[in-house]
Amino acid sequence: MADPAHSVKTTSICLVVFALSAWLATIAVADDRTKTATNTAAVPWQIAGVHNAFKASDRIYSGSQPEGDESFAAIAKLGVKTIVSVDGGKPDVEAARKHGLRYVHLPIGYDGIPTNRIAELAKLTTELGGPFFVHCHHGLHRGPAAVAVMCEASAGWTTDRAVEWLRAAGTSLDYPGLYRAASEFKSPTAAELAAVKSFPEVTKPSSLVEAMVAIDEHHSRLKQVQKAGWKTPPEHADISPAHEATMLWEQFQEMARTEDTAKRTADYRAKLVQAEQDANALRVILREPSGLTTTDAVFKKVSQNCVACHKQYRNE
Repeated sequence: MADPAHSVKTTSICLVVFALSAWLATIAVADDRTKTATNTAAVPWQIAGVHNAFKASDRIYSGSQPEGDESFAAIAKLGVKTIVSVDGGKPDVEAARKHGLRYVHLPIGYDGIPTNRIAELAKLTTELGGPFFVHCHHGLHRGPAAVAVMCEASAGWTTDRAVEWLRAAGTSLDYPGLYRAASEFKSPTAAELAAVKSFPEVTKPSSLVEAMVAIDEHHSRLKQVQKAGWKTPPEHADISPAHEATMLWEQFQEMARTEDTAKRTADYRAKLVQAEQDANALRVILREPSGLTTTDAVFKKVSQNCVACHKQYRNE
């Protein structure tokens, strides 16, 4: 006959083991949740007056261009010491200084990040210390790409994590060059880092001629696309029709935001607005193949606008 005392003792042990197992399971679940939260690439953040704001790491925040005193005050309250702009427009250096913030202006394009700029972004993350707030105009594309490079250089991000961050931050696949900057990142060499001598508050903007040269290049590629029936030209597998139209559209948008444009005549600004609208219409059509029947007519409008503007303003 079983000993009652022994049965009670056995039952008690079983209950303790069961309770201990449940407790350990609870800790494991909590730990998994913590890891999941920690491994989230883009953590949405609230910053007054800033759109598309995220916290990418303990030292780096990202978002749109700060607008107004409230935005700079909110950024300073985060403990940020340096604002990094990769937008083409001139930073509001004075507004930042009022709140003890330093600006570093390292503009990049939508087609990727050149090697010298990667070295600058990598070096400033270690030399200036941070924390940093990184922005482009809208905070969706170029800014997140710069953050990806900075975190790959200083926070141990893998290329997979950097690409995950771009997707989570809303960076459009229309900009494969920005994704390549993250997915093909290589740490700058000692020589490349040594070549970085300073971090400018304001970088001299490209001249009107340089901007128009870039527009010419995209327009020329679109001519090749047109000859190929609005498909990738057989002899130029690197040309993507929709991408070229998107780059052309972005060039017009970037020009519209410059100080140079603000000082020019109403006629010039009107031509630029029309060019941007026509380029956007072409971009939309090339993203939707069913609408190709109107592509020639839309591209003709883009070309006519370019010719008219270049003829009148290129030599100024």
